[in-house]
Amino acid sequence: MNEQPPVQARGRQKAATAGSDEKRERILRAAEALFDAQGYANTTIEQIVQQLGVTKPFVYYYFRNKQEIFETLCWTPAVACFTAMDFADGDKRPAHEKVAEGIERLIRATLAHHPAAFFPYREPQVYRPEYLAAQKQLANHFYDRLCALLEEGRRDGMFEFNDTKITALAACSLPGFLYNWYRPDGRLPADEVARELATLAWRVLGLRTRRRPPAR
Repeated sequence: MNEQPPVQARGRQKAATAGSDEKRERILRAAEALFDAQGYANTTIEQIVQQLGVTKPFVYYYFRNKQEIFETLCWTPAVACFTAMDFADGDKRPAHEKVAEGIERLIRATLAHHPAAFFPYREPQVYRPEYLAAQKQLANHFYDRLCALLEEGRRDGMFEFNDTKITALAACSLPGFLYNWYRPDGRLPADEVARELATLAWRVLGLRTRRRPPAR
């Protein structure tokens, strides 16, 4: 699976170093906070510069423009979420165990990458067609793997559902709608939120605690 970001340019930077990676990360974190607080349209390069206490050339050395910063922020959680169903070739566990783990991975990745993981839901109009195409490829990769595992698990008698794709989409919509209500400082810690949502998603998938006996 190709996980390369759809934007390869990095401003005027020619090669990454430990120091340049740290500076890029500073820019990303400052921009993320501003995008979260006031949205993409209301955030400017000048505000990012002021937040960092640097000059505009400092930012433009690493990023070509505001959109590249935004898309870079969003690509990392996209990869983390949409590779949640990737398992080693030698992993011989049954399908239902992989699905259960993968769903929980997806939820935990969504929470871990707050707030950038929620930007696509809040501001879907921002992205370039190239970015959306790459994101769709990642999503298709995820759902192809999930649906194949669901059908294998159903044949094994460990899932009970009707339409595979609808069931997969319904289960994965739970972490998708976190952006409507999740707050890192909310009533429940992230770990507990992840466990609660994973349990709900398993119910949507019809995950059984015991293998269903074959029909006579």
